[in-house]
Amino acid sequence: MKRPVRLLAFLALAHAGGAVAGEAAQNWFNDPFFQISAAVPDCPRPAGPFITERERLAQTHRRAEKGTTCWLAKACDRPNAFAYDQDIATAFRQALKRRPAFTAASTLWVTVQGRVVYIEGCARRQAVAAQAEAFARALPHVQQASAIIRHDPSARPPYRTAADRP
Repeated sequence: MKRPVRLLAFLALAHAGGAVAGEAAQNWFNDPFFQISAAVPDCPRPAGPFITERERLAQTHRRAEKGTTCWLAKACDRPNAFAYDQDIATAFRQALKRRPAFTAASTLWVTVQGRVVYIEGCARRQAVAAQAEAFARALPHVQQASAIIRHDPSARPPYRTAADRP
């Protein structure tokens, strides 16, 4: 392999790697992300949908494929699975007005991506995860819900935090 070709191959591999230190994270896809409770102090904020441009480029194909596959499989009445996300977030906020029990002893954030609801944060009781997932799954258009919650205040959060960014 000639030197210029090797150099180009090296640069291509280096560019395809992870996030670069100091690269700004943004909510490139405008995914709903909001806090629903704040009863546990010092709970690390999740990274949520905030990603670097490099991560955005890596996710673009998967997101396009997931969105379209839903329509082609006739599992969606909208042409893209991500077209439901704002409605799901609105329904979630409306349903919270009844103040479900899981919010009382927790600090939680919600991210909605492609009909999947991610609930991340901290809770004093282990039952909160199952309660939060059941709450989200009961909403219209939700395909899946996942609660990733820290119960031990001395443990590292089981989710990616805003502070984990390079």
